[in-house]
Amino acid sequence: MHIMKTVFDTISSPTEARIATGLTRIGTAMRHKAWERASLNGLTPTQADIIALLAARAEPMRLSAVAEQLAITPATASDAVASLVSKGLANKSRAADDGRAIALSLTDAGVALSATVSDWGGFLGLAATTLNAAEQITLLRLIIKMIRAMQENGDIPPSRMCVSCQYFAPNRHADLDTPHHCLLVDAPFGDRHLRLDCAEHKPAEATILQRNWAAFAES
Repeated sequence: MHIMKTVFDTISSPTEARIATGLTRIGTAMRHKAWERASLNGLTPTQADIIALLAARAEPMRLSAVAEQLAITPATASDAVASLVSKGLANKSRAADDGRAIALSLTDAGVALSATVSDWGGFLGLAATTLNAAEQITLLRLIIKMIRAMQENGDIPPSRMCVSCQYFAPNRHADLDTPHHCLLVDAPFGDRHLRLDCAEHKPAEATILQRNWAAFAES
């Protein structure tokens, strides 16, 4: 499609730069909310993030995995965990598969607190409700594409998204409403069901991942 050039094409900053500016402003709001959420519970944002992360996992996590998922240094993770342990919110033990590694889990008090610290992003969800259903699905797909790009560039750690899972079969069905298939539960699903953090996620092999991503991104 041909686009007619206007004066604004010469005086406007690149579209991607304005998108980055918008996301930066959202990031500023997120940092403010993170501090607000943590402070209300006597925590730092890092400590609150660790509680939320552990609550989302069915099994104890290694300290190294916590540091990787939150993109923080092992030393920072260790200090934050030590504080959570002293507050009675987390437990440290030896990993079942490696006695040299530390495994982390929440205490009952930590689990109780996790509901509060995990819900701090509600203001973003409220903003998303101003979009209609089709816009929300489009935005979800775009977020997934951006997350994958940042993962490929090493800017953020891998996450447990449907599109990187060995059970994900994109565009398997002709039904445009539910074109994908989850091999784990053997059922079709649509873009509106795509997850960013699935507890049943199993990383796909590199060749399968690339093939599935190409099929998903082009749909």
